[in-house]
Amino acid sequence: MVRSFVAIDLSEEVRRKIRESQDLLERCDARLSIVAPANIHITLKFLGEIEPSAIGPILEALESVRGEAFEVTIGRAVCNPPSRPRVIWCGIEDTGGCAALNRQIEALLEPLGFERERRAFTPHATLARVKRFDPSLLRQVESLPEIPIGSCEVRSIKLKKSTLTPRGSLYEDLGEVLL
Repeated sequence: MVRSFVAIDLSEEVRRKIRESQDLLERCDARLSIVAPANIHITLKFLGEIEPSAIGPILEALESVRGEAFEVTIGRAVCNPPSRPRVIWCGIEDTGGCAALNRQIEALLEPLGFERERRAFTPHATLARVKRFDPSLLRQVESLPEIPIGSCEVRSIKLKKSTLTPRGSLYEDLGEVLL
């Protein structure tokens, strides 16, 4: 079985700027699991465990995704939920491109047996997971700059494999579809 998802990769420049925010987050007393900058992405659809034989049909379906390149802006880091966070993430601002891709992917993969997500789609980039909460985390997040982290152009989507390890997830690209 292959743990997989469909995602948008962020530019190296944006990932570098995100790492600066992660460095500041690590100064708090909470225990955090920081996402490796190379792994930071926008998930469009989590597929879960799939049979290796499903990869081809999924990629074939994703080839039908239509859209043009668009820009995303990565906002400042926030806690989710705000009162007792489990995740620190950055919201994504765009002109609706991420949501449009999500809707297409949901529709294209439903005939292959992937249920549509019931929750509303909120594009975001996860910076860290909270393993042990401490109130200093909230103060540290509040001290981060108010300005957005950065922007980059989205030109493709990727089907990715996720391998869970004790040191964090390892991601591998299984295929890419250009917009």
